Amino acid sequence: MRKSFLLFLSLFPLLLYGQIKWINVDSLYGPLPGSVHVYFTNEKIDTSNFRAYYVVADLNDRNLDFSIDTSLNRRLTPLSFYERDRKPLVVSNCSFFSFQTNRNVNVLMKDGKMVAYDTEFVKGKGSDSLLRFFTLRSAIGIGKNRNADIVWTAADSSMKYPMAFQSPENPLALNKDWKRTRNYMKGGEIKKYLKKNRSKKIRKWKVRTAIGGGPVLVQNGEVSISNNEEMMFAGKALYDKHPRTAIGYTRDSKLILLSIEGRSAGSAGANLEQTAKILKDLGCWEALNLDGGGSSYMLVNGKETIKPSDKSGPRPVPSVFIIRQQN
Repeated sequence: MRKSFLLFLSLFPLLLYGQIKWINVDSLYGPLPGSVHVYFTNEKIDTSNFRAYYVVADLNDRNLDFSIDTSLNRRLTPLSFYERDRKPLVVSNCSFFSFQTNRNVNVLMKDGKMVAYDTEFVKGKGSDSLLRFFTLRSAIGIGKNRNADIVWTAADSSMKYPMAFQSPENPLALNKDWKRTRNYMKGGEIKKYLKKNRSKKIRKWKVRTAIGGGPVLVQNGEVSISNNEEMMFAGKALYDKHPRTAIGYTRDSKLILLSIEGRSAGSAGANLEQTAKILKDLGCWEALNLDGGGSSYMLVNGKETIKPSDKSGPRPVPSVFIIRQQN
């Protein structure tokens, strides 16, 4: 009897979390091309209220353009980007950024050119608080052939293209006298790191559009979170519920953009494991976490999907991901 009870406890989270039922809400966000659809759910994923939307778009539709827009050293609301970019089909927040500088801290590529770069180093936490680490952060890219790919990148302003790794790498501790390593990447150390790992599959990442974030949530169709390698979230933060934005793709070339509402009575949000499970169930072969919390927000044809968690409304951000219908 005791063994049966323990088995029930171990399966309890899975029993609570079955596959979510999604409702097609195209009619609320039209007109939409046949290659783009919008889905909504308010089904609970555990015992908490939950609301989320996702957009699915066919990467092979040549009438669709998948791109980004940025605002140099300042932030704009997604609605401002929507107006500035001639009212595209979809506008969503994407990469992480610094509130101090209003700059993106992940790699971004637009029309095949890098317009933002990875953070130079990550500050250690706890017993490693005096150390700084070089990490590979993850990104999703869409090439000229419209194939999507998720990789871990090394990128700075001295490079024309990011260097892409096909698997996550452990963080590399820098010199304890970290102030002398502020130019770590520009000083050639990144090239030494790449040379050291030349036996691995590393390549110049020549994609047309790229947005960085992290950590990776789904790899090879299974939940696989590279949080430790990317040094994204420490301690219990990995399991806290928040608003989330995430992106992935399926093996049949469908792009999935997920927006989860949180920090409200209507929706508590999701933790990273729950977000990863949702993306896997939607058929993602690979998927990536993007900036969340107060930044999470998505417009479809200029209409709001999730409610922003900030009381002041949608948070201004320095970059957005865009899907537009080309003439």
